[in-house]
Amino acid sequence: MQNWKLTLTYDGTNYYGWQVQPGLPTIQGELQAAIQRVLSSSWGEAPLPQGSGRTDAGVHALGQVASFELGAPIPPENLQRALNRTLPAAIRVLDAQIVHAAFHARHGALAKTYEYRIFRGQLCSPFLAPYIHHCRWPLDFDAIQDAANAIIGEHDFLSLAASDPDLTLRGEEEPEGDTSIPTRSTIRTIFSSEWTESPGELLVYRVRGNGFLHHMVRNLVGTMLEIGRGQFPAGSMPAILAARSRSIAGPTAPARGLFLHSVEYPEESLL
Repeated sequence: MQNWKLTLTYDGTNYYGWQVQPGLPTIQGELQAAIQRVLSSSWGEAPLPQGSGRTDAGVHALGQVASFELGAPIPPENLQRALNRTLPAAIRVLDAQIVHAAFHARHGALAKTYEYRIFRGQLCSPFLAPYIHHCRWPLDFDAIQDAANAIIGEHDFLSLAASDPDLTLRGEEEPEGDTSIPTRSTIRTIFSSEWTESPGELLVYRVRGNGFLHHMVRNLVGTMLEIGRGQFPAGSMPAILAARSRSIAGPTAPARGLFLHSVEYPEESLL
């Protein structure tokens, strides 16, 4: 058996997230079915690929990572080509490689980067709308940048987790990349957090950390937008974190603006 690592990009608009769900289209389910179609005639293999995290319904990926084992002696470029021929057009395999036997897409991740895209203009193209959050009200850029800076470092993010405590370790963001994190801890380390203004009236938020609670990135964005439009006081992010209460933070931003940008692993696990 050989251990495989796939890097995927996908449009999550018409999918119910990453994880297989009975009777519903999911990214994991489509990938498993594609592997089965490619290898069933000769090998009959249909492993369930393990993703780096379980993106929610409507969330997209630029660099999701999946791992699984195969017995079929197929060259990586052939597997990539064959999967892209049979997968739906909304899902593409960017890279396929054989990696160390101990590699695991979820448990081995050191850091993840998420990106959230906001459109600031008055008229949003229908070709852009499925991939952004259209924010029409004026925003204080300095205030949201200050809020983004305030979360850098190690903090308790309970105020920015899903409101249902049973969901805080599920969804598009999971803490499996750092085994030092206690099982039920809501403490995470954020390495970088920044807003940038891009051409075409786009505002992009990018955050990199060792792990994320369920809905944490979307709750961060929703809270920072409330700060930016004056619904919350400028400089209030530290107090929101200290409160450890979801009710004190802002709303959850829509899924369509969120992208899993990339996942990082130790070099030795890829050899």
